[in-house]
Amino acid sequence: MRPRKLLFILPNLFTVTSILCGFYALTLCTGEAGPTHLYQAALAILFAMFFDGFDGRVARLTKTQSDFGMQLDSLADVVSFGAAPALLAYKWALEPLGFLGMFLAFSFAACGALRLARFNVLAMRNPHGGGGSFFVGLPIPLAASVFVSMIIAHHAATGGAVLAAEARAPVAVAVVTLALLMVSTVRYRTFKDLRLSPRSALVMMLVLASGVIIGTRFHPAYVLVAYSFAYLAFGLLESAFLVRNRLVARKLGSGAGVAAAVLDEEDDEDGDGDEEDTLAR
Repeated sequence: MRPRKLLFILPNLFTVTSILCGFYALTLCTGEAGPTHLYQAALAILFAMFFDGFDGRVARLTKTQSDFGMQLDSLADVVSFGAAPALLAYKWALEPLGFLGMFLAFSFAACGALRLARFNVLAMRNPHGGGGSFFVGLPIPLAASVFVSMIIAHHAATGGAVLAAEARAPVAVAVVTLALLMVSTVRYRTFKDLRLSPRSALVMMLVLASGVIIGTRFHPAYVLVAYSFAYLAFGLLESAFLVRNRLVARKLGSGAGVAAAVLDEEDDEDGDGDEEDTLAR
């Protein structure tokens, strides 16, 4: 076999390793899973995010992008960031709710699969692929990271105690919210167009400084929670401002140029960003 063909295996190994981490998380959640098992399952999903985040970059670096890699990555995401977090949510907080809890956990996995299917369809229709400045809807790995960060933070704060009964309702609301955000049209930045500048360097320093402050004053496990929820809030606020600009442009009426500018802005942002560099595969 030619060495060039062997390079095509490398990014797929990262993707398959991500599936392995997701499958391991599923095995930890089966049976009478205790808080320690669920914490380990959350860590396994976190490792799956690491491998999922690098497969596309490795493919670009080795110039081994392929449609096969794109489809494999989507299937891996369904397992590692759809089924595994859904079962983890059910065992950690939703199981006492009976059928309702099972349905809510299923909704997370189902909306994640719908999100990936929509992404693949948009990618096939777009001649430039899925590259763009925005994700359309919350990407499934980021939705999983929000929930996983909550479990890791809870384990660190309580020393591995069982989730309190009064906390199950807020967790159920969080699961449903994340599921709806995945199939929504809320736009989340990919930061692929981020360029090094004094302004971006200042923002990056502020983000890192806030993480250091949270980690030292409270607990390092809270940093991931803060970053995850900040990203959620940033996307919602940015989408709200975009909707407001549309309404203002329509009310102006006579400002056809303003309306056209808004439409042009929407067209520029309409490229669905790759699902953790999926289209690089």
